[in-house]
Amino acid sequence: MIKKLINRLLGKDDSDDSPEPLATQPNVIGQATHGIDPGLISRNAVRVTDTLQQAGYQAFIVGGAVRDLLLGVAPKDFDVATSATPEQVQRLFRRARIIGRRFQIVHVQFGNEIIEVSTFRAQVDAQDSEKIGAHRPKRGELDRKTHVTDQSGRVLRDNVWGTQKEDAARRDFTVNAMYYDPATQTVHDYHHGWEDIRARVMRMIGDPTTRYREDPVRMLRVVRFAAKLEFSIDPATRAPIEALAPLIDNVPAARLFDEMLKLLLCGHAWPCVQRLRTEGLHHGLLPLLDVVLEQPMGEKFVALALTNTDTRIRAGKPVSPGFLFAALLWHLVLEKWRAYQTSGEYPIPALHLAMNDVLDAQTEKLAIQRRFTADMKDIWGLQSRLEKRVGRTPFRLLEHPRFRAGYDFLLLRCESGELPPELGQWWTDFIAGDNAARESLLAHSSTGAAPAKRRRRPRRPRNKGDASENAAEPVSSVQRDTGSSS
Repeated sequence: MIKKLINRLLGKDDSDDSPEPLATQPNVIGQATHGIDPGLISRNAVRVTDTLQQAGYQAFIVGGAVRDLLLGVAPKDFDVATSATPEQVQRLFRRARIIGRRFQIVHVQFGNEIIEVSTFRAQVDAQDSEKIGAHRPKRGELDRKTHVTDQSGRVLRDNVWGTQKEDAARRDFTVNAMYYDPATQTVHDYHHGWEDIRARVMRMIGDPTTRYREDPVRMLRVVRFAAKLEFSIDPATRAPIEALAPLIDNVPAARLFDEMLKLLLCGHAWPCVQRLRTEGLHHGLLPLLDVVLEQPMGEKFVALALTNTDTRIRAGKPVSPGFLFAALLWHLVLEKWRAYQTSGEYPIPALHLAMNDVLDAQTEKLAIQRRFTADMKDIWGLQSRLEKRVGRTPFRLLEHPRFRAGYDFLLLRCESGELPPELGQWWTDFIAGDNAARESLLAHSSTGAAPAKRRRRPRRPRNKGDASENAAEPVSSVQRDTGSSS
C-alpha cells in the first residue's frame, strides 16, 4: 500500500493500520482432548458438511455451535463455513437460497431446521475498503461494491472471499472462531479460543476499537455472551466500550431489534440487562429504560419479569416477545397514564394516549414489529379491566384471547408491590372456581362492591334539541363500564 510505503520511508509506525498477523496453521484439537459429544450435533449440519466436502470444498461447523459443544451444551442452531461460494453452495442443495446484501449467506432448509452456510471471508485492509459518506447509499451503489464502510468504520457490505485462516481472523471473539470437522471429529483453532473457553473469558480478535467500529452490535454481543456463559470480559476488550457506546445509534433499528430479542430470549435476560447497565449500554436501547431501572418499583418489576422469562426458557416453555416488551415499558406507560388522568382525561382514553406516546417514543430506535405491539397494547389494555371485579366483566374477560397474558402480567404487578396481593389471588381463585364459586367471589370481592345491576339505556331523543341535551349522558355509562385505574 502507498500509505504504508510512505510511512516506512518516513520512519512512522503503521502498525495501527495493519491487520493482525494471521496464524499460519491452526491448533488441531482431537476428540480425546475436546470431548465433544457427537450426539449433540445436528444430523442436517453433518449432512451439509459431508456434501460440501464430497464436492471438493472445505466445510466446517463454526461459531457459537462449536463454542456450545465444547461447553457440553446442545446448540440451538448450527452454522457452516465453507470455501464454496454462495452460488456453488446453492447448486448442491435442492432447498437452498441466497440471502443478505451486507453479508451474503445461504440458507439450506431441512424441514423446520435451517442450516446457515457462509463462505470464508478475506481480511480486508482498511485502505482497501471503499468508504461512503454519511448519506444513505442507494441499492445500486452497494451492489457495485464488495466491501463498503461508512465514515464511522461500520461495515455496510462485505463479500470478499478468502481462506479459512482469514475467515477466522474476521470473526469477532476467540471463542466464536473455532471450526469443527465432523468427518475427523477435530477442532481447528487459530486464535487460542480453546484456552479462552477453559479460562472462561471473552476476548476480541484484533484491535477491539476497530472491530467495534466495524460492527457496533459487537458491544452488545460481548455483554450477552459474558452474561449467558458466565464468562469474564478481557480488559482490553472491555476498555473501549464506554467511549464507543454512542455508535450503537448508527445500527439499523431492525437489526438492533433482532439483537435485543436474542438478549431477552437467551435464558439469561436479567443478568444481561445488569451487565448492560454496568457497561453503560442500556441508555437508548429502550427509551427511558435506564430511568425505570433507577426506580425501586420499576427495577423490581423488570427483574421479576425477566427472571420469570429466564425460568420458562430454561424449562423449554414458550415465551412471548410482546409480553417481555410490555413488561419493560410498562412503568413508562403507567407514569403517562396517571399524568393524563391528572390532566382530566377519562381512564381508558388516558391509557390509550399513554400507550401511543410510549410506543412512538421508542419506534425510532427499536423497530418492534407490529404483531408484538398489538400484543403489548392488549396486555396493557386489560390491566384496568382486571382491576374491576363487579358485574359480568370478569366472566367476559375470561373469553378474551389475551386474558392469560394479561393475568400473568397482573400477577407480576402484585408480586412487585404495585398492586395488593389479594387482587392476584382473587383472579387465581376465580379462574379455578366453578360458577357458584365465581358468583360468591363477585359477591364478596375485596372492592366491597356488589354485582352491578343492569341499567336501562336513556331513550333516544325525538328531535335534535333533545339530542344536544342528552349528548353527554353516555359518557358516564362508559366510565362505569371501563372503571378507573388504581
